[in-house]
Formats: sequence, C-alpha cells, structure tokens
Amino acid sequence: MSYARYFGRLLRDSGYSVAKGLAMPLVRREAVRSGAHAMSYPISTYAPWQADPEFQEIYREVRKNTLVDIWRCYELWSLVGELRQVAGAIVEVGVWRGGSGALMASRAAQLGLAEPVYLCDTWEGVVKTGAVDTYYHDGKHDDASREIVAALVARLGLTNVELVQGIFPDQTADRITDGALRICHVDVDVYESAKGVFDWAWPRLARGGVAVFDDYGFPACPGVTQFVDEQRGRGDRLVLHNLNGHGIVVKR
Repeated sequence: MSYARYFGRLLRDSGYSVAKGLAMPLVRREAVRSGAHAMSYPISTYAPWQADPEFQEIYREVRKNTLVDIWRCYELWSLVGELRQVAGAIVEVGVWRGGSGALMASRAAQLGLAEPVYLCDTWEGVVKTGAVDTYYHDGKHDDASREIVAALVARLGLTNVELVQGIFPDQTADRITDGALRICHVDVDVYESAKGVFDWAWPRLARGGVAVFDDYGFPACPGVTQFVDEQRGRGDRLVLHNLNGHGIVVKR
C-alpha cells in the first residue's frame, strides 16, 4: 500500500470517528447522560480485510446495498469461514437492501457449504418498537425492497439464497425448514424484534453456532444493547462485545 493511500484512509476514518464523537452529545443526549457511552479508539492497527482480495471483490459489489460498515462486514465474512464445520443454515433477519446477507451467502458459496442462506425482512421498515427504543419508530428503513435484494443476488450469481418476506418469526418462521442454524445475524434495531428473533433461533442454533447482533452499543439502539446484556451470566452461552458494534452470543 502506498503512503498516500495509507494516509488517505487514516484521514477518512479519523474524520468519521471525530464527527461521530462531536455529534453524539447533540443527537444522543440520553446516551451521553448514561455515562456508559464514549468514543472507542482501539490501538490495534491490524486490518486483514484490506489484504483479503476475495473479501474486497465481494464487498465492492455489496457495499452500496448495506448500512453495515466494512469492519462488521468482514467479521460476518470471517465467521462464515470459522464456522464451516458447524452444520446448519445461515439466517439473517433485517436485510434492508441485501448487502450483508449477500456477502455471507457469497462466502458460503465459495466454501461449498450446502445449507441455504435465508434473508428475512418485511421490506416495509422496522417493526415492534417500544418504550426502550428511543430513536427508531415503526417503518424506519423502508427504503428497500425484495426486488432490490433479488437483483443483487442475481448479479452475484448466488443460488443458495432464499428470500423470506414478512414479520419474522411471527409470520414467516415456517419458511425456515432446516433443523439447525450455524449463524443467525440479527439486524433489527429494536428490543422486541431482537428478542423475538433470538427466542426463535436459540433452540435451533447448533452447538458452537453464533447469534450476531448488529448495532450493539450504538446509542440509537439501546434496546438491542439491553437485550444482549440480558444474556450474560448464563451457563449455556458466551456473550462477546466487539468494539465494531457487534454483540455475539456463542452457544456452548
């Protein structure tokens, strides 16, 4: 990597972090007042996604179809590989325009995993908001459609994806016919929706499988953070907090 490219990335990423830090007291006052939020600046500089050509090729194709940043996308990509020996399907609930789901499906296809990747969404926005969800309201993120996701899947030539439309699990859980799961990616933004997905997925998750909660620790998603923290201290699971914004629950 050239010095110009290195410093360009440094300025871009630093500027993004500084902007978030400056904006948080203005737009997320309750998070600042809680005392539990601060901008995190890891010292580690290891960035394997930059030197992974297979990931970069797919990420370039999907990045405009996802709100999930490159750090979390690479973790999803890596988890598919790490869990290749765990039998079960991959389920994503909260798909938006399909970027992160298509990324996982692409990795699964590369590895020759036989089980399908289910991408589940209403494509009508967030559902089940409640009192703990101080930012989101029902219908937010409705700027997507099943057709947009289907077009991305077709462009990538993926044959291992099944699109499931409706409120999950209430209306559509019966569409998941596989008996076990290796990964459940929960990107639903609010407490009750996260709880509903996890309560359905947990008994189906294979031993060693993971539930990955997006937006964990985000000031706009206190409900997701609260729900993940409620899973701590239980003997059948390990809860990990990744500073990239993932809460990961591993089934022991």
